[in-house]
Amino acid sequence: MRVIGLTGGIGSGKTTVAKMFKAFGVPIYIADTEAKKLMNQSAVIKRKLTQLLGSEAYKDGTLNRQFVANKVFANQDLLNEVNQIVHPRVQGHFNKWVAKQKGFYCIKEAAVLFENGGYKLCDKNILITAPESIRINRIQSRDQSNLEAIKARIDSQWRDDEKIPLADFVIENINLEETKKQVEDIHYLLLREDSY
Repeated sequence: MRVIGLTGGIGSGKTTVAKMFKAFGVPIYIADTEAKKLMNQSAVIKRKLTQLLGSEAYKDGTLNRQFVANKVFANQDLLNEVNQIVHPRVQGHFNKWVAKQKGFYCIKEAAVLFENGGYKLCDKNILITAPESIRINRIQSRDQSNLEAIKARIDSQWRDDEKIPLADFVIENINLEETKKQVEDIHYLLLREDSY
């Protein structure tokens, strides 16, 4: 089965676009959701994150997300170390998931697909973009983060102009109807490629 990477900066609308592909019956793997589950379930990850970030990384056995976010999004080196602990285990989980899927292709939605080199493991990659002001508004209305925290998270990811050269498809997600049309076009293009 072909693996299509789907990525974009925080607030670009990755989840919205993933749902549009899902409506066509495409299996979707949300890497960030699975990473959060593994960070709460894997004894190895828990031990390593506690060693790296301190005992406050977990509260009552559950990941202290606010504490971890505050630490890693202000420190790129720390973020990289966390990613080195979590991402290989997410990739292993993803590989098992793919083996169970049916269809022509599946989508792996991940926030840092380019930053961590994960795009190289995908057959094609789709990048979702949106102007920063729109992304900030979306994030604020979604989780009431303050502007400083949002900017830190945006700054921890690559800029769109760094990602665009690595992407096979770019969807600018401003107008929902236009986005749906682009998703449909890409979906049928991928199906045609599979039929050759």
